[in-house]
Amino acid sequence: MIYLDNSATTKIHPEVVEAMLPFLYEEYGNPSSKHYTLAENAKKAADEARFHVAQLIGCKPEEVIFTSGSTESNNMILKGIMDVYDDQGNYLVVSKTEHSSVLETAKFLQTKGKCVTFIEVDRYGRVIFDDLKATIDVKKPLLVSIILGNNELGSLNDVEKISDLCRNKDVFFHSDATQVLGKIDIRPFIQNVRFMSCSAHKLHGPKGIGASILKKDDLGIKTKITPLLHGGGQEFDYRSGTLSMHNIVGFGKAAEIALRDIEENQKVLCQLEQHLLNNLREKFSQILSLNSDEQNKIPGIVNVRFDGVDNEFLIKELATRVALSTGSACSSTKPSHVLENIGLSLGQIRSSVRISLSKYNTIEEINAFCSMLAGE
Repeated sequence: MIYLDNSATTKIHPEVVEAMLPFLYEEYGNPSSKHYTLAENAKKAADEARFHVAQLIGCKPEEVIFTSGSTESNNMILKGIMDVYDDQGNYLVVSKTEHSSVLETAKFLQTKGKCVTFIEVDRYGRVIFDDLKATIDVKKPLLVSIILGNNELGSLNDVEKISDLCRNKDVFFHSDATQVLGKIDIRPFIQNVRFMSCSAHKLHGPKGIGASILKKDDLGIKTKITPLLHGGGQEFDYRSGTLSMHNIVGFGKAAEIALRDIEENQKVLCQLEQHLLNNLREKFSQILSLNSDEQNKIPGIVNVRFDGVDNEFLIKELATRVALSTGSACSSTKPSHVLENIGLSLGQIRSSVRISLSKYNTIEEINAFCSMLAGE
């Protein structure tokens, strides 16, 4: 199987598996328990994992709140902020090309009386900064949520500029960093991003674990947020529930590896992507169109259109040999809202395919994939 659906999930790193195994067998303690060795070992392991995630993101360890993944994190942050600060504002702004867990949460909040503006994007799915600024000036929102890197197109939003704007306007800013984390070093441009979401399984970690990044204010005071899950007060009273220690350890190890190898991984992904595009252009120049940008993007995510080719038929035809997708795995039953909002027709959407690479892919796999497409 040639696996080219790494935006859906990634192969777990062998070092991650090795780190997790003791916490599935002998190290089964609950970190919320006290004094005895198994509990203390678990607590220490959670702290170490939190440290590594914080290092990868560029925040403080106590600002890393473990969740079940980005969908929970997005729900937790949007619902929690819009609830606890409702006396300060009622307006939420999101882009039309957000992940479904942001869009559906925004729609839910509308049913609870919140006002939501869904702002337009350019042909590559990026927020138009001047339009966002004008919306903020007029609506004076409580919270703005803009995805860091699009999960279908790979386009990067200028979150540094957007977060600076929100900070200057005294507006909370959240960014879903799920697809970007581990592929490029985000630390230089997320200093003013107040809230972030991420998942381990997009950077060769386990499924079922992620994080909400809830940064403290300028005075070092914890940000208030209404919890999504109430109970025993774990995760600094932000997210109750017994910690999934094997997954947390796996996330920490995946983050450690991602930071260690980030320059090499980025280089490899860029090389693989360029080879893929060169190969596709050589073989399919008459019917190939590129939906994604080639600049200012997540390395390894390519969205292409084969004019006149039905994407579902193509994916099913290759299903025993190649893993591909038509778009987000989280909205697989609907035509892509991302491609629709960049102006593609239904026919064009139905001929579009997302190819997403990882460091485990090879030049030989890309050659074989392109040859299969060409019927060679």
